[in-house]
Amino acid sequence: MGGGDELADRGGLGGDGLGDRGEVSDRGGLGDRRDRGPSNIVARPQVIARGGQLTITVDGCRNGGTASSRAFRPTTLTPTRGAAEPARGRATVHRDARPGNYDIHVNCDGATLTRPRAFTVIGGVRGGLGGSSTNGATPTDMAIGGGLVGAALLGGGVFWMRRRAEKRF
Repeated sequence: MGGGDELADRGGLGGDGLGDRGEVSDRGGLGDRRDRGPSNIVARPQVIARGGQLTITVDGCRNGGTASSRAFRPTTLTPTRGAAEPARGRATVHRDARPGNYDIHVNCDGATLTRPRAFTVIGGVRGGLGGSSTNGATPTDMAIGGGLVGAALLGGGVFWMRRRAEKRF
């Protein structure tokens, strides 16, 4: 993975003289990053199943803010230990979210920032008769199970009756 891809994976802005946590490097001359608003949106885990919990961190949100996406309800970002630490929030991905990549939009300190393709939602495994993804036993499962139990009882009864008849001779 190249340097530019690595920065993109960590949510960095790339090419602006900033390090991966939003601080100014020796090469940059952009001033204090904390005064510039939100930066470096990171979602963990980057791949998540529907209904899972996502942790969002954002640098530069001194007073907190909100994070939103099509995959979850808007969630509050809470500042942690002062301006040097990122603001954090937890969001639950909708159970009916479609599999795919989702953006995260952050609004804090009067500024907005979007991280495209911040995380990926994966769908559940589909298997069984007709690709069903329901929870628990379906009516078809119950009918098949009942039939198997009935056949086992009938077979056991026939076997027992034959053994009993053999002992009489």
